[in-house]
Formats: sequence, structure tokens, C-alpha cells
Amino acid sequence: MPAAPKNPRADFRWPDGSRLALSIVVNVEEGAEHNIRDGDKGPEPVDELGAVPKKPMRMHGSESNYLYGIKAGAPRILRILDQHGIEATWTAAALALERAPELAAAIRARGDEVAAHGYRWTHQFWMDEAKEREFITKAAESIERTIGTRPSGWLSRYLHTDNTRRLIAEAGFSYHMDDYSDDFPFWDRVETADGASKPMVILPYAMDSNDMKFWLAPSLTAKDWLDYAVATFDELHAESQEVGARMMSLGLHLRIIGRPGRIGAFRKFLDHVTAQDGVWIACRRKIAQAFAEAVPIGD
Repeated sequence: MPAAPKNPRADFRWPDGSRLALSIVVNVEEGAEHNIRDGDKGPEPVDELGAVPKKPMRMHGSESNYLYGIKAGAPRILRILDQHGIEATWTAAALALERAPELAAAIRARGDEVAAHGYRWTHQFWMDEAKEREFITKAAESIERTIGTRPSGWLSRYLHTDNTRRLIAEAGFSYHMDDYSDDFPFWDRVETADGASKPMVILPYAMDSNDMKFWLAPSLTAKDWLDYAVATFDELHAESQEVGARMMSLGLHLRIIGRPGRIGAFRKFLDHVTAQDGVWIACRRKIAQAFAEAVPIGD
């Protein structure tokens, strides 16, 4: 009989011996969204205000709604992270950090990881290979200038192309987040320009526990979101002890969770998880490195 397939998570331990890794992901998009000011054909269509005109015009109200994330939301998130002594991964559209130097300085001072979320907060699916390569390179170089460290991880705005993984590998990225297929990292092979292949860690993300749900489902309350996030954590924590190692991603946005009626849910979530044993809270770069060092390529 053929041997049973290997299960790399069965006996896996994260660096501190924990079975569950928790990744706090703070998306920084504010200031990099669509705007005719920056040469776009129309204003940003994704907004809590729900006002999307069909003509090219400045949406000053929507712009101010995004700006709220920089001015008021970010300080609240930073304060809660500091209170709990937790490091985060900031998935940043590079232009957003260029336009928010105080936030960039705060992230740099914390020593947190910044992963690339594009140069602008815009889609890649329409880009040809040359344009996407330029987009990726521009994002990486901008973040390196702003933060002082070249990004290791990449997250697209929703969609990526058939070329994305190869292009980010060529640009020196070591892990990719545009995947929702598991609660544990895995290896993929990326075809290189010479026809060979290169291994890349895929670090799955999660949309169901993401605070974007507040915008997608306007009746969702902070308590609803907290209950779901805690239930997700508790189940993964139990599975990690009983079945095998797991990873949880919690996705946040400055302009969403940073509102006064929602921020308390984030605080209560961290109160809950930090009271549990067997949890390693780390940035995604460290999670990807730990997986890569412990799991042979191909497993």
C-alpha cells in the first residue's frame, strides 16, 4: 500500500513551543485609494458612506472618511497594541505610508513588519506583466525608503494575476498572502524566467474574521464581530491542541476598527487571546520563516 501523505502540522511546534500562531494584520490603505487627484478615472467605489457617483469628481466626504483612519483610527490601534505588547504586520499600500509619515515613524519605532499591499490600493488583474512588475517594484522600493526594511510579504487588493507569484519571487519576496485555502502555511513552487522553479511560502489570509465585514454588513455590531473572532480563535486553539498546529489571521483596517464604537472589540479580543496558553503572537514574516525552517520544501 502507498504510504499515507505526510501531515506537516501534526507534530509541528511554533518557536515558543505553541501549537497556534496568531497574526494581527493591520491594513494601511488610506490615502492610496482611487481618486481623480491621482489620475484615476473616478473616485474610490468602496466606502462606508455608499455614495458612488458615475462621473469623475472628487468625493471629499469619502476622502475624509478614509483620512479618519490615519488621524484617529491609527492612534487607537497603536495604543492597544502597545498596551498588550503585541507586534503586528502592517500590510501597506506604499503610497499611504508615504503620505502618513507620522504613522510610518510609529510603525518603525515599534519594530513591526510592513508587508506590501501594492503601491496604490488598486487592482492588479488588468495589468500586463510589465506594468505589474513595475507596480511591485515601486511598492517594495517605496516601503524600503519609508520604513527602512524591504518587505517580505505581498497582499494584493482582492485579485492577483497568473504572473504575480513569479514577479514577487523575482523581486525578492519570500511569502504570499493571496490565499484563503487553509489555516496553516504551505509551500508552492513558482516558475522562474529560466523555466525552473523556486519555492515560496504561502501564508493564507482570512476574510471571514476581517473587520471589513462592518462595511459589507452594515447591521453588524462590534459585539457580533467580537463573538465571531473569539469563536474562530477558540476553535483553532482547540484544534491546535487536539489535531495539529494552526495559524489564525485577524485582519483590521484603520478607518474601520479604529472607530470608537468598534475599537473596544479589538481590545477585548486581545484581552481574551493573551489570557490563553499555547499561543504565539507574531508578525507574518516570523511565521513564514518559522514554517520554512521547520517544514521541508514539498511537505
